[in-house]
Amino acid sequence: MKLSMLAVVAAVCLTGGPALAADPAFDARIDGLARSWAHVNYEVHDKSSQAAEAAKLAAEADALAKQYPNRAEPLVWEAISTATEAGAKGGMGGLALAKSARGMLERAEKINPAALGDGSVYTSLGSLYAQVPGFPIGFGDAGKARAYLTKAVAANPNGVDSNFFYGDFLMRQGDYAGAEIALLRAVNAPVRIGREVADRGRKAQAAALLATAHQKAHD
Repeated sequence: MKLSMLAVVAAVCLTGGPALAADPAFDARIDGLARSWAHVNYEVHDKSSQAAEAAKLAAEADALAKQYPNRAEPLVWEAISTATEAGAKGGMGGLALAKSARGMLERAEKINPAALGDGSVYTSLGSLYAQVPGFPIGFGDAGKARAYLTKAVAANPNGVDSNFFYGDFLMRQGDYAGAEIALLRAVNAPVRIGREVADRGRKAQAAALLATAHQKAHD
C-alpha cells in the first residue's frame, strides 16, 4: 500500500480566520509548526526518522489544540503531521494514521473551514481521499477528493499546494491536460516569505509531475 504522498500541505498563511482576536503567541507557535513540518517533510530523508519526527510534531500540535480548543489551526497541523507519519510508515499502520488525520481535519472543518487562510482544510481532506486506497481497504473516494480539492482551488486559486494536489488528483484520473494546467499554476505560485523550504520542496514535486503530465497530454 503506497502512502508516501500523504505528506499533505506545506506552509501556511497565519490569517487564522474571520473575527478572531489577534494572538501573537499563538500565531508564533503555528508558524513554528509550519516551519518544523517543512523540515521534517523535505529535509529528513530517512523514513524511520521522518516518522518519529512527524509523530513528535503531531504531539506538539495536539498539545496546542488542547490549549486552544476553539481554534482549528492546531488540528490542521496535527493532521498534516499525522499524515506525514502515515506516509513514512506506509502499510496498515499508515492507513490507521491516515484515518486519524481525516478525523482531525473533519473536526477542524467544523470549527473553521477557512483556518490558516489558504484552503488547507480542503486541500488536506481532498488529498487524503485522493491518495488513500478505496473500499474495502481504506476510505479513498474520488468523488469526495474532487469536491474537496475543487473547494481548495476556489479558496486559494494561485496556491502551490491547492494546485499541486488538484493536479495530482487529475493525473490519477487520467485528465493529463487538466493536470498540466493545475501543476503549472503550482510551479508558478507566488513565493511565501518564511516558507522557502516548503515552497522549494513542493514546487520541485510539481515540476516533476508537470513533466509527466505534459508528456502524457501530448502523446
